[in-house]
Formats: sequence, structure tokens, C-alpha cells
Amino acid sequence: MDKSAVRNAATVIVVRDRHTDPAILMGQRGAKAVFMPNKFVFPGGAVDAADATVPLATALPEPCHTRLTDESEDGLQHALAAAAIRELWEETGLVLGTPGAWETPPPPDWERFAATGNLPTASALQFVFRALTPPGRPRRFDARFFLVDAAHIQGDLDDFTHACDELSHLQWIRLGDARNFDLPFITEVVLAEVADRITSDEPPASVPYFHNGAEESLFLRLRGYPQP
Repeated sequence: MDKSAVRNAATVIVVRDRHTDPAILMGQRGAKAVFMPNKFVFPGGAVDAADATVPLATALPEPCHTRLTDESEDGLQHALAAAAIRELWEETGLVLGTPGAWETPPPPDWERFAATGNLPTASALQFVFRALTPPGRPRRFDARFFLVDAAHIQGDLDDFTHACDELSHLQWIRLGDARNFDLPFITEVVLAEVADRITSDEPPASVPYFHNGAEESLFLRLRGYPQP
């Protein structure tokens, strides 16, 4: 794989107690990680090819689906939603799904999720931010950030025993305390946007897009079709 290529990615911001004392789920990347070592981040990662074929019990809501439209990649919305759910499961052990049986054998990366007896569900995901990694970084991602209320998670919100070892120190951090941690710049920007609308249960009126190109960096707002 060309390490300089931009990969589509999905990141999940899980929030609990959003109407009283909101807290978000974060973990710390390893010291030897190529991308953002030692930083506290939200669960997330690159889209896998199999994510496009995984059955979703419920689809992304509107207008999130429309804002994720990209004419160069048919079905990207489905793959991004599935990747968000898979990465949340892999990195935290939390299940965003609904009880149900898979009609076909799951792809290898989804076997452990399927073993929980759930189908992935995307209707609770809110597309709230998009960011393109600046040129020159060891990895470049076109990341879409999804906000989801922890009420939609199956099981114990404090049980991280099924998580892989990619993130350490998984914890619920009060929104007002998050900036006390070692955060990537883009995470700080996303947090500011989330804080402004933390009590809203509806998708945002527009989605910020931090587009870092070779010529310039642009801060755009996506209302419909997302191309700059």
C-alpha cells in the first residue's frame, strides 16, 4: 500500500450524560505508533474493503447520508458507517448494534462483532466533522467524525475487556476536562464543535470540513454535496 495515499477513515465520538454532565470516550495511542503517538484520541481508523459489504440493520440518517456523498466512490457512506462501528468495537469493545442474526458469514474483521449476537446499526450516528490530514505526514486520512449517544450502545459502558490493545487508558473524560490531556490539534478543533452542540439530538445544520491541501488549508461548511 502507498503510505502517502489518502485513506478514507471514520472516527467515533461517544458521549454519555450529554444533557447533564457530558463525558466522551477517549484512549491513548502507543508511544511507537506511526500516526499521532502518545496522543489521546477518539476511537477510529481506516475503512476496510469489507466494510462496504457488511449488512447494516439500520442506515445512516439524513442529512448525514447526503453530506457523505462522494461521486468518485459509490457506496462510501455505507462503508464509512460500518467502519465507524467496527473501529469502535475493535478499539473499545463497545457494540453499536441491535440483536440479530447475520444471514451470511461475516468478513474476518467482523467475526468477533457478529459473535456478540448483534447486527451493526448506523441510525444513531451523526456526521459532525470532516478533516483531511495535511500533506507530508506519515499517514494521510480523509476522516469523517461521527457523534453517537452512549444510550445506543449495547451492554456495559464501562466494560472494555473486549478491546484490542491499540488504545490504552480507555476512559470517559468529562467534556470540560478533555483539553487537560495531550490531544492532537484536530481533536481540539472537533471538541470545540461538539461542545457547541452537545445537548442537541439532531444532526448539525452544516458540517465543518478542515481541508488541508497541497496549496492551502480551507475551513469549509458542508450542507449538501461535500466537495470543496
